[in-house]
Amino acid sequence: MEDLTDVYNELIMEHSMNSYNKKKLSNPDYSEMGHNPNCGDEITLELKLNGDTIEDMAFSGHGCAISQSSTSIMIDTLKGKTLEEAKDIIKTFIQMIKREIISEEELEKLEDAICFKNVSNMPARVKCALLAWHTLEDMINKNEKGGTASIDCCQ
Repeated sequence: MEDLTDVYNELIMEHSMNSYNKKKLSNPDYSEMGHNPNCGDEITLELKLNGDTIEDMAFSGHGCAISQSSTSIMIDTLKGKTLEEAKDIIKTFIQMIKREIISEEELEKLEDAICFKNVSNMPARVKCALLAWHTLEDMINKNEKGGTASIDCCQ
């Protein structure tokens, strides 16, 4: 029987190498660039809303397997969610990576994104896993405030 860590690693590699979320959206409502200066990961997230529900998301850019797969899995996890639900899931993911939350019940809302739980044991990879999540969080916050700009992730 496969170890859960092996399943998680396979999921991360699958999304890193074959992400169908890595594309351009036609007429996105929002676009935000995220950059991790520590290792050079760069992504551009695109978001299409239907009211306050995430209708579609996509990304482009380059980076390590962790940043690319985290971005793709985040998109799968949040598509179809409202912005409020997305903010709650983003907060939970960030708390999981920072080891501020460990309740399995609370982590269930992360769906496949829970596969990044062990990244918290690898300090050099934490910012890679958080890049997309911080970028989307910033995009949502700026959308609510009516502003625009790109960010350097994970200060």
